[in-house]
Amino acid sequence: MTDTITPPPLDEHQIIAERRAKLTAARAQGQAYPNDFRRTDLAADLQRDHADQQNDVLEAAPRAVRIAGRMLLKRVMGKACFGTLQDMSGRMQIYVALDLVGAETLDAFKRWDLGDLLGVEGTLFRTKTGELTVKATSVRLLSKSLRPLPEKFHGLTDQEQKYRQRYVDLITNPESRDVFVKRSQIVQAIRTFFVQRGYLEVETPMMHPIPGGAAAKPFVTHHNALDMELYLRIAPELYLKKLVVGGFEKVFEINRNFRNEGISTRHNPEFTMIEFYEAYQDYNYLMDLTEELLRGVAQQVLGTTSITYQGNAIDLGKPFDRLTLAQAIHQYHPHHSLADLAQPDYLRAALAKTGTETYPTDGLGVLQLKLFEAGTEDKLMQPTFIVAHPTDVSPLARASDADPAVTDRFELFITGREIANGFSELNDPEDQAARFTAQAKAKEAGDEEAMFFDADYIRALEYGLPPTAGEGIGIDRLVMLLTDSPSIRDVILFPQLRNSDV
Repeated sequence: MTDTITPPPLDEHQIIAERRAKLTAARAQGQAYPNDFRRTDLAADLQRDHADQQNDVLEAAPRAVRIAGRMLLKRVMGKACFGTLQDMSGRMQIYVALDLVGAETLDAFKRWDLGDLLGVEGTLFRTKTGELTVKATSVRLLSKSLRPLPEKFHGLTDQEQKYRQRYVDLITNPESRDVFVKRSQIVQAIRTFFVQRGYLEVETPMMHPIPGGAAAKPFVTHHNALDMELYLRIAPELYLKKLVVGGFEKVFEINRNFRNEGISTRHNPEFTMIEFYEAYQDYNYLMDLTEELLRGVAQQVLGTTSITYQGNAIDLGKPFDRLTLAQAIHQYHPHHSLADLAQPDYLRAALAKTGTETYPTDGLGVLQLKLFEAGTEDKLMQPTFIVAHPTDVSPLARASDADPAVTDRFELFITGREIANGFSELNDPEDQAARFTAQAKAKEAGDEEAMFFDADYIRALEYGLPPTAGEGIGIDRLVMLLTDSPSIRDVILFPQLRNSDV
């Protein structure tokens, strides 16, 4: 009796070498990458249109189809084979038999590999197990896959590899495909929401002579022909408000922004927002509009306003809470009384216990904000508007008439994360110039995120900006919420990563 020797599995280099040899053979027989096959049918459409038809109906009135897609499964059974193709809409089984396609085509099909792109002509039938299938009369190799796909049942499991090779992730992981389909639907639903309300979609520059519209560190580039430094956009806000000055009283932009800051599960240096502005409205109007927007998008894309995020039930259907910084801190930390939270010395002592650094120039509002960020922000699971932000950290927002130390501004938090930021716009050019001056001094003192003095924006305000409300919503974080994705990298097709050997 002799021992059976199991050959070692082929490594990737051997597999690629074998596939290249098959490609060489295909080239010898003619065009290896043909471009004359025209698909007429998608898998999902066929599955939907014939969902209720039994095989006797399908056989009695043959339905000719032409499908194309990537082969993900293959079963070889002598004179007949089964395969599964995946196209942009879904998957469809194919049946390739000797008596229908001939020996040459059947032999070729047996040699083709998972990952190859095929074009199939045939008719529909239903197998004994009830699966709708294309009975092939013609099968062609349209594009050879030289690299093997990951293990078929699990796809890519290494998270960083998924981000680096998103194309493979999309091939093998239906869950990833679904996230990005939903992302597209979310963006489209947002766009439709504003267009239907009379907003004009616009495009503003992505390279700015002065970075503005947010407190953030910019990326710097150089324009050779103009011999000048430019900054990648950190926000479109100032340009959009210039358009409101010009008479476009309801505008929005779905925009890419760039901030030269850290990377985390919530931060990517390149990200997407929508910013929108409406004249003759205020921040209270924006909060109502935001609730309506988020409910509408969730209902349209997900079919519900009750969602689950990382095990937490979130209700977008009920009115969102509206709290000041002090009210939020007190609600989640009752030992901090509202009276105590109005005392700067008390706040400094409380912040010292958290290890948060404070400065002599920090006023009451800044101290409250720091304490909020240190232990309350991450507890705001249900949708909550935090209102009345300090004026000295809101250089573009209108000061409250009732208390000039705070602004008519809100930030929306859901699952402990900021989703939106909006306010009644500061339209007093002299007040805005004074705040820009203060920001410029902070920048000179070393604050890399402080704003520049934007003289052209001040000039625009001097022509007259109507009372205006404006808001920005983070698209990436909203998609994370609505797709139950734990990391921002899961909802950006090609997130920023460190360089890696290919």
